[in-house]
Amino acid sequence: MKNSNHISVVLACDNFYVILLAALLKSIELNHVSGEVIDLYVVSDEITKNNREKLAASLTSEKMNLIWLEMDKVIPEGINLPVVNNAYPVNIHLRLLIPHFMPKDVEKVIYMDVDMIMLDDISNLWNLDIGDYVIGAVSDAIGSGDKKIPEGIENWEELGLDPEATYFNSGMLVMNTKKWIQQEITKKTFAAINNNKKYAFLADQYGLNVALINNWYQIDRTWNYFTVGTDPKPSLIHYFHKKPIFKSYKYNYKDEFFYYLHKTEWRNFKPIGETSRYVKKISNMLEKAKLFFASK
Repeated sequence: MKNSNHISVVLACDNFYVILLAALLKSIELNHVSGEVIDLYVVSDEITKNNREKLAASLTSEKMNLIWLEMDKVIPEGINLPVVNNAYPVNIHLRLLIPHFMPKDVEKVIYMDVDMIMLDDISNLWNLDIGDYVIGAVSDAIGSGDKKIPEGIENWEELGLDPEATYFNSGMLVMNTKKWIQQEITKKTFAAINNNKKYAFLADQYGLNVALINNWYQIDRTWNYFTVGTDPKPSLIHYFHKKPIFKSYKYNYKDEFFYYLHKTEWRNFKPIGETSRYVKKISNMLEKAKLFFASK
């Protein structure tokens, strides 16, 4: 198993959202005060050479070890990513493949969506004991109570799922990669998505909740805290809907995002208009259409 003085983090990003990745990585760097080296495995979905160089230049701590992986190289041969009718990028499914492309000596990883900001030392998340569970995650609830399976999986009854089980958000996952492989979670998740596309709008999240029902450790929600909340200092902020790079952003924690962004090579960035957001959504849908027809 990899040296215990290393923390393994996996992220997937395209060129449009690399600005979010920059702010997240800077927030991780500046709040990391313990001694571990953070191995940052970034799966690139066509991130340009210029943006890779800017990202590397934004990180100044020797504790931040940036490792680039290519999206087309990490997808195992013979694997077809699920194609679901939504505007999310295809790379969201890469979290389902992490245990298959990580080095064999890495048996634990933290996965994070790039639309996040860390306000705590990531070592505090890394050192949480998730016991014998496959993953640790946070309830998808917005209010004070936990979100239950029927609220996230419309056809739960047809699938025979426990209605009292908690439904989690897949934006932050602490993974036991060895147990994941042993229990064939990728295969089970893909099957859940592909067999229920009518209900799997949030494809990876839907599939994971089906495949891992009652087989995950519940982490405190401060480690995946939605921007509709008002906690004065959550550990990990999740800009789960509209992103703060857009002029129309109206949720909380905008200042926190720009505090860290302005410490990167994107320090002069100004929020952009809605046109760019819609163009990105259309681009995502066209990419999925190509994948759909290529699989036929």
